[in-house]
Amino acid sequence: MNRFPTWKYALIAIAVAIAFLYTLPNFFGESPAVQVSSVKATIKVDMALLQRIEEALKRAEIPYTGAILDANSVRVRFADADTQLKARDRVEKSINPDPSNPTYVVALNLLTSSPGWLTAIHALPMYLGLDLRGGVHFLLQVDMQAATTKKLESLAGDIRSTLRDRNLRHTGIQREGQTLRIRFRETETRDKGREVLASLGDLAFVERGEGEDLLLVATLKPDAVKRTQDYALKQNITTLHNRINELGVAEPVIQQQGADRIVVQLPGVQDTAKAKDILGRTASLEIRMVDEEKMTPAVLAAAAAGDVPFGTEYYVERNGAPVLVKKQVVLTGDRLTDAQPGFDSQTQEPSVNMRLDGPGARIFQEVTRENVGKRMAILLIEKGKGEVITAPVIKTEIPGGRVQISGRMSTTEANDVALLLRAGSLAAPMEIVEERTVGPSLGRENIEKGFNATRWGFLAIVVFMSVYYVLFGMFSSVALAVNLLFLVAILSLLQATLTLPGIAAIALTLGMAIDANVLINERIREEIRHGQSPQAAIAEGYERAWGTILDSNITTLIAGLALLIFGSGPVRGFAVVHCLGILTSIVSSVVVSRAIVNLYYGHRRKVARLQIGDTAWK
Repeated sequence: MNRFPTWKYALIAIAVAIAFLYTLPNFFGESPAVQVSSVKATIKVDMALLQRIEEALKRAEIPYTGAILDANSVRVRFADADTQLKARDRVEKSINPDPSNPTYVVALNLLTSSPGWLTAIHALPMYLGLDLRGGVHFLLQVDMQAATTKKLESLAGDIRSTLRDRNLRHTGIQREGQTLRIRFRETETRDKGREVLASLGDLAFVERGEGEDLLLVATLKPDAVKRTQDYALKQNITTLHNRINELGVAEPVIQQQGADRIVVQLPGVQDTAKAKDILGRTASLEIRMVDEEKMTPAVLAAAAAGDVPFGTEYYVERNGAPVLVKKQVVLTGDRLTDAQPGFDSQTQEPSVNMRLDGPGARIFQEVTRENVGKRMAILLIEKGKGEVITAPVIKTEIPGGRVQISGRMSTTEANDVALLLRAGSLAAPMEIVEERTVGPSLGRENIEKGFNATRWGFLAIVVFMSVYYVLFGMFSSVALAVNLLFLVAILSLLQATLTLPGIAAIALTLGMAIDANVLINERIREEIRHGQSPQAAIAEGYERAWGTILDSNITTLIAGLALLIFGSGPVRGFAVVHCLGILTSIVSSVVVSRAIVNLYYGHRRKVARLQIGDTAWK
């Protein structure tokens, strides 16, 4: 009646053992570390960089406890914070000889101190939120006016292409403020132009006259303005996610606040200046024409010395050759829909294959048709600095919007450039309106207070249950400890972020989880009062309490899911832990506690009495 088969005991034991293993890393704490990441997309973090860092530390006689190389960064672990700061300064000087033009970002971070064998089985600690681990917090203001201006400039290109396709002559398209002014010489041409441009549904047109010119003044419709601003905010959030995730910052928080603001929290990062570098590391694509007429040896020499001809910019290609590029942008990365690494079908060199949207494909086809035999420069703009990826000669008109860039790129560089271009640029500029740093000491204090609250709450429950339900209270306490073990293990497996609200949810889960055992124990006592034998009372108590336990937990779970769906930030963190705690409490209170009771009483043929408080039956 009160016996489990051997396989069920074995399954519970295995589950507890696995939970213990995956909970264990949370007790080893974290060590100060220095994280080195690349500033430029075309510079790879590799083993050579790791060796340079190790050599610099050895020359300075700075001890370190471990070094890790991953796909995006090098992280070196130290014994204490003082050594970490000394190492940061030494590494900075070693790999960034020119502070005004750094090649790498050197930031302070924290790494887990758990042993390698736990890491090898992917047993990792929970991430700690900003309030527990410390880190930096930014509130960014998105320039919505710049977003609409950028949209208008993009539409100006569409207007120019549409009028050219219909062979409608105009005398210029100019943006003034938040309007586009299209000039015509003839009324008939303006009227036809208005009819043709009506297909651009985002614009509203008004006819005006100015001197000899006839104007069409275009403004963005209100719904288009709203859509453009929403898109800018979402794209900026996505871009920030991509940039920060690629740099290896653990579990950042990036979310919208209000209509035009974004909150960014980087747990574990203590250096605000370096965090700004991480946020600013976005890239955009620009296609421009090379000004070959001005590229004489004398002009190039003067440009290298700082005397750049008007209307051009001076760059150096990857092979070291100087090049003058026109400032006029032919096409931007806004028209890019995809970028994938590949190989040139003719030369078999690594390349980046890009795909443009419809308007971008038309613009690119026109430019390549009109400039056959000339060079086109493809630039990658990062943090306001441009780099010529390649400057090929246009051999023929390129239709269809499929563009391939290649030349002097390795396979790794092609992968990196494609990844960076896919991530996109910021749809609108942002300004930091609030920043603050939460020190690790305050985080440790919050952890200590939260754990103390959980610890004393657990002990109070154990004392009450042991006094009130005697042996069955102890069984319930063991099941409650297993519940806590399961919950922490699942959070660690999911690599969830633990915050102060999460700790509060754990403490609340303990108080709610014991309710199920109270229901079971009271049901057993009630069955005994009705004349059942001890063994029968145990079986009936668990069976009949199960329905009540399930109903009460489902109603609580519904409330938790509502918080998870409609909440945000700390509320969602609380809801995740709360919902998981409900599920683990059902398992521990019903399955685990029943297994313990069966182990103690199940092998006995006759039970004289149950130690379950004030009821003792023979």
